[in-house]
Amino acid sequence: MPTKLGPRSEFTAATGLKLPVIGLGTALNKDEAVLRKTLNAALEIGYPLLDTASMYDNEEIIGKVLKEWMDNGKLRRRDIFITTKLPPQGNKPECVRQYLEKQLKALQLDYVDLYLIHHPVGFKPDTTFMSGIDGLKALDVSTDLVALWKEMENMVDAGLTKYIGLSNFNVKQIDKIVQNARIKPSNLQIELYIYQQAKEQQEYCKKNGITITSYSTLGSMGVFDAGIPRDMFQGIWENPLTDTDVLALAKIHKKTPAQVLLRHMLQLGIAIIPKSSNPERLKENFNIFDFQLSKPEMLRLGVLDRGEEGRRFVVESISEHPEYPYQKKS
Repeated sequence: MPTKLGPRSEFTAATGLKLPVIGLGTALNKDEAVLRKTLNAALEIGYPLLDTASMYDNEEIIGKVLKEWMDNGKLRRRDIFITTKLPPQGNKPECVRQYLEKQLKALQLDYVDLYLIHHPVGFKPDTTFMSGIDGLKALDVSTDLVALWKEMENMVDAGLTKYIGLSNFNVKQIDKIVQNARIKPSNLQIELYIYQQAKEQQEYCKKNGITITSYSTLGSMGVFDAGIPRDMFQGIWENPLTDTDVLALAKIHKKTPAQVLLRHMLQLGIAIIPKSSNPERLKENFNIFDFQLSKPEMLRLGVLDRGEEGRRFVVESISEHPEYPYQKKS
């Protein structure tokens, strides 16, 4: 972790990846007018990374905005880090290149900086992750993660992505990839917030030089406003922004609860991609480099971890897949 964190700081992986410590998450944001406004505001503020995915159905909009910024000279390609992800229905070696090339066309880019396998659970062609709530009939139970990874490595060789990584993988699955990899994973993106701190993944990735990106750092309390069925996720839904310990630290530092939660992740050495379409909130989320949590304060937040009990994005309906990464409910 950099000794002094700033908005242009980076976390470095063993592979050489230099990952910006903060970026803009774009999940559940596919309204063109709203997303355009959000992206323009984020780029004006100076967000160095944009995180998207095929599943988010917004790469084309992001591509249009990026092209506008680059065409008018306000942005150079080397100054923006782009992460995107292979969708679960692409979890077959023969699908990887066609998906990545399609995504690059939408983004109007020659390469992405980081390409992740979005989820270890594979889906059948012509399905979506949302169709996974219907259970086994949407799943491709033949998913071979090692074979899939070898094709991801080929995408680096082809120059279509600079680095590759994983998302929503457990330690056993990550280790299986590492033990069979020619090109090691550079990044793991996972649900990680104060009630689910993924300490096993943190320890493994630190030992193996893999950077971590936290999603849902602020708790994703607005996820159901996007029309996702409440019964799709069976995790706990207490609001970390109203946690008494978080509120106490916010008062001490004269910061918002969101800023405390984001700063906590950064001081753990974990990159963040907070999502917002509110211009003031975008500035607030970015304004976290002028204070520091003390060691006792970090410990105070660390003990709030509930492990698997704190996981929110538990999709039990896909738990019969052999690569389901979470503990099954009894």
